[in-house]
Amino acid sequence: MSTHTHLILHLGLGSFHRAHQAVYLHALQASGDRRWALAGGNIRPDMPETIAALIAQHGAYTLETVSAAGQRSYTRITALQQVLPYTPDLAALIRLGADPATRILSFTVTEAGYYLDNRHQLDASQADIQADLAAARAGRAGSTLYGALSAILRARRAAAAGPITLLNCDNLQHNGSRARGGLLQFLELAGETELAEWVSRNTASPNAMVDRITPRPTPAVRERVLAATGVDDAAALMSEDFIQWVIEDDFIAGRPDWERVGVEMVASVQPYEEAKLRLLNATHSCIAWAGTLLGLHYIHEGTQHAAIRQLAYDYVSEDTIPVLDTPAQPSPLDLHAYRDKVLERFANPAIADTNQRVAMDGFAKIPGFIAPTLRERLARGESIACVAMLPALFLAFLQRWHAGVLSYRYQDQAMDPAAAQAICTAPDPVAAFAADTTLWGELAGDARLLAALRLASKRVQAFVAEQRA
Repeated sequence: MSTHTHLILHLGLGSFHRAHQAVYLHALQASGDRRWALAGGNIRPDMPETIAALIAQHGAYTLETVSAAGQRSYTRITALQQVLPYTPDLAALIRLGADPATRILSFTVTEAGYYLDNRHQLDASQADIQADLAAARAGRAGSTLYGALSAILRARRAAAAGPITLLNCDNLQHNGSRARGGLLQFLELAGETELAEWVSRNTASPNAMVDRITPRPTPAVRERVLAATGVDDAAALMSEDFIQWVIEDDFIAGRPDWERVGVEMVASVQPYEEAKLRLLNATHSCIAWAGTLLGLHYIHEGTQHAAIRQLAYDYVSEDTIPVLDTPAQPSPLDLHAYRDKVLERFANPAIADTNQRVAMDGFAKIPGFIAPTLRERLARGESIACVAMLPALFLAFLQRWHAGVLSYRYQDQAMDPAAAQAICTAPDPVAAFAADTTLWGELAGDARLLAALRLASKRVQAFVAEQRA
């Protein structure tokens, strides 16, 4: 088929999207199925140089992939056929979103970019949400996911352009369900009841799980691409060669035949999602926080460090796999093999993924990736000694941040800096940490959590002292 008839509009043209979702559509188009095309842009003025480069290159860019054995390969990705320049009114995004040819509206944001509280409800107290609610009431676009989606869907409804699927492509647990809940709450708060009713009837929000390690591109990537291909690509990027995408097959207006290029279309993404969030994402954070405490710079350095690797291995093996794979609910995945593959991927020195990138957003990652294992083990009356090491590492990391001795700038969209400083200056920082509701929700202040964190914090202190001796 020579020309596309349907469009996917993607919000957030960061490195991950271009190394993941766009790659799958590129592969499908390369197979001869060109019914679907991809367009995209950003909802904030992020990455202006990259966006300008993509526009100049008509959406094409080079992806370098690196295997665990260090083998590099290069692919010119051409699925991104329209790159929309950023404007504060999001006019170009709204125009395409209201086009009947657009059947999927996808997006990639960080966990904190959903502005959900520990009950997974929209946190309307956030200044960004307040500003976007005011914009929505005035019929304008905003700068958060909800402010952008509401403007696009408002225009689509007005144009009678038909149903559309909202597709998350990021790490938030139960991302489709939670983003949908946040959007509908946003619309109700904005007084857009009729639009909320239209969204309920005319959109679907499948949950999805994504996986591919994609570090921020460095100038060295561009240099290697030029040397290998002869193309000086200002939008070049790199990733590992591993890639995975699992999506619930719940689309309201059609979808590409992604299963032809390796996407797993399933009835429920939950077991895949839980494995990825707890065995990969939490382990990633564990290695980043521990590595930072020991003065390491890269993820592969921490993964290859015997003591850090053991912390991660024990967390997965002793505390996490037993709650994800039970006789009553066996996992469809071989979790021990998954654990080993994760550690192999993290140990790849060619990825050169930094602790700074992976360590960010701890106040979103602890409730999302780590607290569920704590809760489930406590509910079963089981030890939380191994999983408690991860938040204890983060507390030690946070204390370094407070003291101003981190080797890099820490970014955390979900963190209230005043509250974090208060934890670090409290007479009993471990107790203050254990009582924080942003991190722990209903588990905050639990005596069993506090006891485990006290022991884990002593182990972290001993670990750092021993490794630095």
